[in-house]
Amino acid sequence: MPGLNQWLQCYPMSWLDQVTYNADGLVPAIAQDCQTGRILMMAWMNREALALTAEKMEAVYYSRSRQRLWHKGESSGHVQKVKEIRLDCDADMIVLQVEQLGGIACHTGRESCLYRRLEGSEWKTTDPVLKDPKEIYQ
Repeated sequence: MPGLNQWLQCYPMSWLDQVTYNADGLVPAIAQDCQTGRILMMAWMNREALALTAEKMEAVYYSRSRQRLWHKGESSGHVQKVKEIRLDCDADMIVLQVEQLGGIACHTGRESCLYRRLEGSEWKTTDPVLKDPKEIYQ
């Protein structure tokens, strides 16, 4: 039985073809809390990750460091349930409206990866650690 990637090559889906991927075949994807509107994180998706995200309605990204698909929450349990997928006007950025299970999106144990704010000439940490990463990633 052919894998999803092989299937996508044989039977391209027009909506996936309308996305502008970079030279590495990736598109930036921003995860936004569907209730509060807060930006939780940014990650990358390739065609297969985007297709799986739409199919599962759970966020699947492409990890550049690991060179593989990454189902958000696969090790932490902090799954992102996707409520809506949007494509920007240039077709080169995805926004996922998500319900963040466990309330933690960042590997540092915080609600959001955007937990530092520029104050003067210094980055100040503004968000508390909700759970020690050592407890999340055992």
